[in-house]
Amino acid sequence: MFKRITLLLILTISIQISAQKKQEEPTKWDVNNPHKDWKYNSFKLNTNEGTWMNLDVSPDGKTIVFDLLGDIYKMPITGGKATILRAGMAYEVQPKFSPNGKYISFTSDAEGGDNIWVMTADGKDAKSITKESFTLLNNAVWTPDGMSLVARKHFTSGRSLGAGEMWQYPLSGSAGLQLTKRKNDQQDVNDPSISSDGKYLYYAEDMYPGGFFQYNKDPNNQIYGINQYNFETGEITQITGGPGGAARPVISKDGKFLAFVKRIRTKSVLYIHELETGKEWSIYENLSKDQSEAWAIFGVYPYFSWTPDDKDILIWAQGKINKINIETRQITNIPFEVNQEIKLAKTHHVKRTVFEEEFTSKMIKDVQTSADEKTIIFTSLGHIYSKELPNGIPKRITTLTDFEAEPSFSLDEKSVLFVTWNDENLGAIYSVNLDGSGLQKITKEKGIYRTPKYNNAGSKITYLKESGNGDQGFDYTKKTGIYIADIDGSNAKMVSESGEFPSFSADDKRIFFQTGGSFFGGLTKNLKSVDLNGKDERSHFSSKLANRLVPSKDNKWIAFIHLHKLFVAPFVLNGSEINVDQNTKSFNVESLSKNAGINLHWASSNKVFWTLGDAYFSKSIVDNTTDPFAKTNLVADESAGIKINLKSTSDVPEGRIAFKNARIITMNGNEIIEEGTIIIYKNKIEKIGKTSAITVPSDAKMYDMNGKTIMPGMVDVHAHVGAFRNGLSTQKHWQFYANLAFGVTTSHDPSVHTAAAFTLEELQRSGQLVGPRMFSTGFILYGAEGDFKAVVNNLEDARFAIARTKAFGAKSIKSYNQPRREQRQQIMQAARELGVNVVPEGGSSFYANMSMIFDGHTGIEHNIPVNPVYKDVLSLWKNSKTGYTPTLIVNYGGMNGEFEWYQKSNVWENKTLLKYTPRYVIDTRSRHRTMVPEEEYINGHVLTSKTVTALANEGVKVNLGAHGQLQGLGAHWELWMLQQGGMSNHDALKAATINGADYIGAADEIGSLEKGKLADLIIMDKNPLEDIQNSNSVIYTMVNGRLYDVDTMNEIGNYDAKRSKFYFEMDGYNQGVPFNANTNSFTTPTCSCHN
Repeated sequence: MFKRITLLLILTISIQISAQKKQEEPTKWDVNNPHKDWKYNSFKLNTNEGTWMNLDVSPDGKTIVFDLLGDIYKMPITGGKATILRAGMAYEVQPKFSPNGKYISFTSDAEGGDNIWVMTADGKDAKSITKESFTLLNNAVWTPDGMSLVARKHFTSGRSLGAGEMWQYPLSGSAGLQLTKRKNDQQDVNDPSISSDGKYLYYAEDMYPGGFFQYNKDPNNQIYGINQYNFETGEITQITGGPGGAARPVISKDGKFLAFVKRIRTKSVLYIHELETGKEWSIYENLSKDQSEAWAIFGVYPYFSWTPDDKDILIWAQGKINKINIETRQITNIPFEVNQEIKLAKTHHVKRTVFEEEFTSKMIKDVQTSADEKTIIFTSLGHIYSKELPNGIPKRITTLTDFEAEPSFSLDEKSVLFVTWNDENLGAIYSVNLDGSGLQKITKEKGIYRTPKYNNAGSKITYLKESGNGDQGFDYTKKTGIYIADIDGSNAKMVSESGEFPSFSADDKRIFFQTGGSFFGGLTKNLKSVDLNGKDERSHFSSKLANRLVPSKDNKWIAFIHLHKLFVAPFVLNGSEINVDQNTKSFNVESLSKNAGINLHWASSNKVFWTLGDAYFSKSIVDNTTDPFAKTNLVADESAGIKINLKSTSDVPEGRIAFKNARIITMNGNEIIEEGTIIIYKNKIEKIGKTSAITVPSDAKMYDMNGKTIMPGMVDVHAHVGAFRNGLSTQKHWQFYANLAFGVTTSHDPSVHTAAAFTLEELQRSGQLVGPRMFSTGFILYGAEGDFKAVVNNLEDARFAIARTKAFGAKSIKSYNQPRREQRQQIMQAARELGVNVVPEGGSSFYANMSMIFDGHTGIEHNIPVNPVYKDVLSLWKNSKTGYTPTLIVNYGGMNGEFEWYQKSNVWENKTLLKYTPRYVIDTRSRHRTMVPEEEYINGHVLTSKTVTALANEGVKVNLGAHGQLQGLGAHWELWMLQQGGMSNHDALKAATINGADYIGAADEIGSLEKGKLADLIIMDKNPLEDIQNSNSVIYTMVNGRLYDVDTMNEIGNYDAKRSKFYFEMDGYNQGVPFNANTNSFTTPTCSCHN
């Protein structure tokens, strides 16, 4: 019986002015048939084994119901061929018989999100009992009277993993009754079971110390414990737990025994607890690995069942259904056979262009418009530019070699204030005439300066002096805060220790500033002001989930960005703080655009300006304040958008380089060229082959590579490379150098600050920054709380979210724990329309991961939490083209893989790492080591790696992703861990090169060594085909035809360019590292928004 249930979406359409194009009519979204033009594949699943199967026995003891790959089946208790009850695209799990055996409850996402459904025992008349749209439900169990169900209700907050509560739902329909209360937003409850007399609810609770979800928990201690909830009194009592924990309680029919799962060292063991005496004993020690260390949103172990006579337990383990006799402990396999046609969407995958001789900058920042609207100034490619509107060619304002940023006009528009940054000389504030003359340094002291502004009288300036950070260093960053000074920089005075984006009020008597940060800041932002002595602080506006609050020149209006959308409202002054957002009803708030935008600013008091990518927009305001009955209105449409059109040439070196007599692992299939030669001309491979067959031109710089091994540069497709900080760009990005020194020539970062990432990408492409090729997704499409989150309630929302990132050049986006299936499908549809890949967060949710494959996602980021997997999952993934980036280095559900290498090597002595990474990063990560027995790693990331190999053997493309744990070196650890699961050295090297290139759509130009491809390669002293750890013998790295000696990271070949020093190489630096310098922002097991 195919699932044809649909959900009428409640569309949340932002207010649009009458002249704007009418929105699409609301339409139903059908999870089973997501969109009319989706393309599908199908395959015949024939299996007698399954992965993570929940099962239940009917009250008469004759029938088993179970789930497999999101479909629900039944069969006789003796086994045999299973009969399908529910099939289709919707993912449906956790079937449970009603007490009278007439009905089956189950979890289904058929109406958009996970809710509890009920059908008749023959699979008919299915209907949803719950109607949750965000706090989704699973793991339902029946009350003994068959009149209601108790289920786990999931809540998320700032961390998308969230926590659960137990709720009761009558079958007659209601919003439900709360039974248990979350103790915090991150520690879960799960696995409900109700006694046959209806007196008690048993469930598992995360009791690990600390009060929040943690990675690398010790399963030898108590993680989960089992509680008993008294339905009459509400009293909660812990029943069992202790070392090894206790989870997935299932009460016997007579109420005397509680079966549960306990971890004993590396084994998941089925235990019995006698409720009267407290006596406990094990009955089966060969369960599959439980999920106690992971995010067990759908249960710590699959649901199992007692037989009606309480003599046996039926439980899934090691791919099979097993019957365990309680007295004799005899194990009997119950065979099953599933033969089912499985339908899945075709995998979505688009290609990208890696190299163009000329490109248009799309990362335009800090835009300001002159009052006459004839000129704009802005930052891009490390410098400040001006452009005459509408069609002028952008030109640099200065000829400085320092990086420049954040220009601002004087009132007469003849002068421009801006800040500079130099890695060795630090930062300053300058003024310059718009024509480039009259350059003057204003600040006397080094520091990190930001966002300078003139006052209206042209006599003073205000600016932010910023604290240090791990990219720019920490020198000269004391006494940070907002300052005012005379126009020549004299008489500087701090007026606020906190805040940013300072500006003068219309009468020059106060300083406005914003608190709460911008993106990735506090959930609530405030617009405040102080007088020129730093006194009389007032808070004018607050806005939850806003990014920017910008007062107009005359202080009559406030423009703001809220969840990436643009709005304007009156600047209300009534003596108290005003809350404003896009849903404000207390006064009029108008939408500025149907699209997203950044660089929100005013040039006069009646016109607002912003940009998106390289397009520049504006909208005028009608001031109806003289009419007491009129609303504030916006004039007609926004401008169509002027292209800023800043062109740049891509960096290309000159000359030829030849590498002769090397072993060449080309990654072109299984090709290995012994005694080979590669000739590079400019930035491409001109010739490659046997040395005996190639004549080297006389103008080539020759390197004899006898005894060396050459392979393509490594492609790290899940690389967090320090692109979260929304600040000034450095001239050298140490994370880039560290990666190049270890042979990583391409980085794809799937969780970043959009402006930071695309700035790095364009600087690298233009040759102003040395580093790997940089690609990213921009902001993740976050499904939990945060000022950067993506609200997706319909297809139009999904299009909006992707379009705002694509505008800056993204060719991939990261769907990140959007809770509802329909949201993830809508993102997929929008991605298909807009031509971008979707690389979703795996989120340690097995069911969500499988639905991602069904929906045709480009890949899955992070490991699936269930290991091993069996023929059902292997067959599904084999018949899709979805890629897999397991990031074993931060393995879910066990010790992170990186800890093995901290344990087994003195990382703090790694000479290459020390040269290009701040010592405090290395010391804090490596010197105090976690030591565990080898079997813990085998039961952790190695077990996952074996699954990875099994999938690879079925044809699944596996990629390398090192997660930024230790820049560069982590990529080698990830490579070695891919091999630990049984993958051949050569196949592991393919995962690190050509597979990753293909995954991000770049395999036509990088990833293998072939004639005409871009010259990204590494040269090793040793052969990684003989020993995979020989990969860490890189002596030269070439990226885009430029050759670097990894010992110094000076450019060699046809150039002799020495690099300058990093801040941590300056004299005495290590003695002055601030205590708060740490690496948590990019070394946690999931992407940094979780911190």
